[in-house]
Amino acid sequence: MKTLLSEEQLREGIRRLAESIHAHYRDKPLTIVGVLIGSIVLLADLIRLLNMPLRVDLVQARSYRSGTRPGPLVLNTDLLSDGIRDRDVLLVDDIFDTGHTLWELIPQIDELGPASLKCAVLLMKQGRCEVEMKPDFVGFEVPDAFVVGYGLDYRDRYRNLPYVAMLEPGEMQEIGDRG
Repeated sequence: MKTLLSEEQLREGIRRLAESIHAHYRDKPLTIVGVLIGSIVLLADLIRLLNMPLRVDLVQARSYRSGTRPGPLVLNTDLLSDGIRDRDVLLVDDIFDTGHTLWELIPQIDELGPASLKCAVLLMKQGRCEVEMKPDFVGFEVPDAFVVGYGLDYRDRYRNLPYVAMLEPGEMQEIGDRG
């Protein structure tokens, strides 16, 4: 496993991300919608850095069931409150890989009538985008590799790492063999 972003680099990048978000919204009330499960660590750190009126909501999106290739996206918006109509909404996700998660989630959130809708991601993989959109706020660009840590997992492992690392193919095979 190779470390891509240290704890210190993550702290600094999230601070910059928070500054960009605050500069955009100023002191306007903001509803942040975290995309579960991967964004939970980022969401917790990010909201502590935003000095503005905040409301936090959650949605669940899953495309990885096992392995490293995404499958069909399953969205669950049942966790969303009814309070995003006419509010500025910021979707927060852990990683922008192919882009399909946000591409499919944005229209569903938009149907709920927010005043504005933007998205922020911790990581954006280089060369993987398959949709005609980009996140509004990006913490870091990373190479096209399977990354774990800081909320991102591989087969329910590594989510709790305080840094972001790249798994080598041999490591993924070994975990797959162990189940």
